[in-house]
Amino acid sequence: MTLFDPSHPREKPCGGGLTGRALALVSDIIDIGSLDAVVARSARVEPSMDGGDRRAARATADVPLIDRGTTPDSSLVVVSRAVFDRALVDAAIHAGARLIAEKAVDVFRRGTAMVVRTDRQEYEAEHVLGADGATSLLRRKLAAPFTRAQLSVAAGFFVHGVTDSAIAIKPMAGQPGYLWSFPRRDHLAVGICAHANQRVTSRELLTQSRTWIEQRGLHRHAVLEPYAWPIPSVGFEDARHMRSAGPGWMLLGDAAGLVDPLTREGIYYALLSGQWAAEALAGSVAPQAALYAERLRAEVQPELARAARLSGLFFTPMFSSLFVAALGHSAPIRGVFVDLVAGVQPYRGLRRRLLATGEWTLAAGAIRLAVMPSFAGTMKSVVSPNAT
Repeated sequence: MTLFDPSHPREKPCGGGLTGRALALVSDIIDIGSLDAVVARSARVEPSMDGGDRRAARATADVPLIDRGTTPDSSLVVVSRAVFDRALVDAAIHAGARLIAEKAVDVFRRGTAMVVRTDRQEYEAEHVLGADGATSLLRRKLAAPFTRAQLSVAAGFFVHGVTDSAIAIKPMAGQPGYLWSFPRRDHLAVGICAHANQRVTSRELLTQSRTWIEQRGLHRHAVLEPYAWPIPSVGFEDARHMRSAGPGWMLLGDAAGLVDPLTREGIYYALLSGQWAAEALAGSVAPQAALYAERLRAEVQPELARAARLSGLFFTPMFSSLFVAALGHSAPIRGVFVDLVAGVQPYRGLRRRLLATGEWTLAAGAIRLAVMPSFAGTMKSVVSPNAT
C-alpha cells in the first residue's frame, strides 16, 4: 500500500471527537490511552432560546458521559486531528504501507491500471482509494463533485489557552444546526454547522461562534484561531444512484459523503469505510469495488437518510428546548443522549425508544412539529419519500 500526503501530520478544522464506536474500530492498532486526548466527562446541553416553551428555553442540562462514575471510559474522547492522524499513519506504516510526501494532482485509468499523477511523477496501481475529504480529487475526476444540497458548512475557532473536561452543545435558532465546544489538552474547538441550503455563510457562523465564546468570557485569556470547512453528507438526498466506487477505485469517508447529517460526525464512517474497502480488496470475490459500493448502499446510506430526516426535528427550537428540559429530569432520556453521543444508538428505532421513555410532552412536541406544514415542507426537501 502507498499513501500520498504532502503535509502529514497536520491539524484539521474538526472538533476531533472520537465516539465509542469509532474507538472500537481502531482499538487493536492504536492505544488511545497513549495519545494526548481529553476524556469528555460530561456534556452541557443548552437549548435554543427561541423555543416555544419559555420554561424549557431557560433550562440547561449537564449530562454525565462517564458510565455511572465507576469506569474511566466515556462516550466521547477528544483529540487533535494531527495527533490522531499521525497514530493512524504510523500504524499503517508499521503494517507495511509506504508514505510518499507528494501531492496528487490527477488520477485516471490507463488500460488495466489506475494512475496517480503527483506534482513530481506518476505511479501505477491496481486500486486507488480516495480518502481525500470533501474536495476529493478522486471524486472530481471519476465521480461527480458534491452538490450544495449534499453539503453543510462549518466554521468556528480554536480557542487557545482555555480547556475543560466537558463538551458543550447548543442547537441554533438562526439555522438548522448546532454549536459545539470540544475540549482538547490546551484549547477548545468551538464551531457551528449548518446545511448549505440555508444560505448561511462561514462569516455568519464565525460571528455566532464568537458571540457564544464572548458571552462566556472565554476570549479574555485566549487566542482565537478561525477555521471553516465544508462537510458533505449523502444523507440529505436519495443516494441510491450516487457513485462511491468504480473499476479500480473507491471513495472513503468524507470523499464518499459518509457524514452523519444530524451530528455531522464523520470519523466513524471514515474508519468503517476504510475497513470495508480493505475487506473487499482482500476478498476473492470480484468485482471488489461493486461489492464495496453495495455494502455502503445497504448498510450506511439508509442510516444517513434517517439522520437527515431526524435533523429536521431535532434542530427546531421547540423540540430542542423540550429535549433539553427532559435531559434535566429524565434518566431514560439521558440514557438515549449518551448512546447518541457514543454512536451506539442507531437512528432506526430511535423514535420508538424516545416514546418508550414516557416523556409525553416531548412526544407531543414531536407529533405537533411533524404535522406542521412548514415542517413537512422542510422534510420534503431533504429526504426521499421512501425514507423510514
